[in-house]
Amino acid sequence: MPLNHYLTLGRSGLRVSPMCLGGMTFGEDWGWGSGVKETEGIIDRFLDAGGNFIDTANVYTKGHSEKIIGDHVGRHPQKRNRIVLATKFFGNLYPGDPNGGGAHRKSIQTNLEESLRRLQTDYVDLYWMHCWDKITPIEETLRALDDLVRAGKVRYIGFSDTPAWKVAEAQTLARLRGWTPLAGLQIEYSLAERTVEGDLLPMAREMGLGVTPWSPLKGGILSGKYTRENAGKVKPGRGDWVAAFLDEKVYRIVDVLADVAKETGSTPARAALAWLSAKPGVSSIIIGARSLRQLEDNLGALDVKLTPEQTAKLDEASKPVLAFPGEFLARASNFAYGGTTINGQSSELLPMAPKTDAERY
Repeated sequence: MPLNHYLTLGRSGLRVSPMCLGGMTFGEDWGWGSGVKETEGIIDRFLDAGGNFIDTANVYTKGHSEKIIGDHVGRHPQKRNRIVLATKFFGNLYPGDPNGGGAHRKSIQTNLEESLRRLQTDYVDLYWMHCWDKITPIEETLRALDDLVRAGKVRYIGFSDTPAWKVAEAQTLARLRGWTPLAGLQIEYSLAERTVEGDLLPMAREMGLGVTPWSPLKGGILSGKYTRENAGKVKPGRGDWVAAFLDEKVYRIVDVLADVAKETGSTPARAALAWLSAKPGVSSIIIGARSLRQLEDNLGALDVKLTPEQTAKLDEASKPVLAFPGEFLARASNFAYGGTTINGQSSELLPMAPKTDAERY
């Protein structure tokens, strides 16, 4: 699938490229990332290749990420109008200010105005709630966002890193009260993080939300850089945050990933991204590139087509342990199917289920 074969985000009509350029690495203010000139080159290459979706947040590199985008894209109407520009609220840039962050009306409106100033634009195409605010009533958040949409400052809204039950509640409230519905869900999802398949992904499909996975390579863990052969010898660029995940399960995934990459003539990163892009409900994968080389490697995943056998190998190696009732329901469906095939899915009767009329009584 080429980068310019666009997909709609959930049940909305918003067209986005199958990969989204993440802005978390725009700027070196956090001690890692890419410099301004290199970031501008990455953005230009992504747009030239057909990408139209850029995602950032008010707190990324202390606001510098938004400013880089604004200086290079926002101030130029011919560039700005052709992209889907997304940013987020929730993070607090002002230590000591209790209203500087969160998902309440004051924070949302103030942070949007500041983001618009840094991005040098009159509106954002997609405005995400970065995380769930446990203190603020969800009705207040939704109503504030609806006001911004009606004012023309926001076109679409979405939630990131929020429990499935809270997202479902919000989407139901929005529909019942005639407020702007959620169009997307941004969550961590990769071969190394599949627990979202228990509740979040099924909920997103049911509620009409397009899924945009972040950290699809688990901070570089699935890039092929870290193997069991060089364990402890390669220092992660993000330090302990990455090192903490390098365990036997991850190495098992990386081993299979390396085999699949060899079979497809690609790289582990491309194979991991190809696996993820084929998952139901995924609209656009958020990729983070600190160099043009990394960007090109990631974009190359669009040309990788995994066979059913290769997908099955990766599925088995990365099989998650789902929280209740995920695993239970997968087995319990046998009771309803009765050993038949429905919508292409089949199951055998459980041992305790009667197989004949005589056994039923």
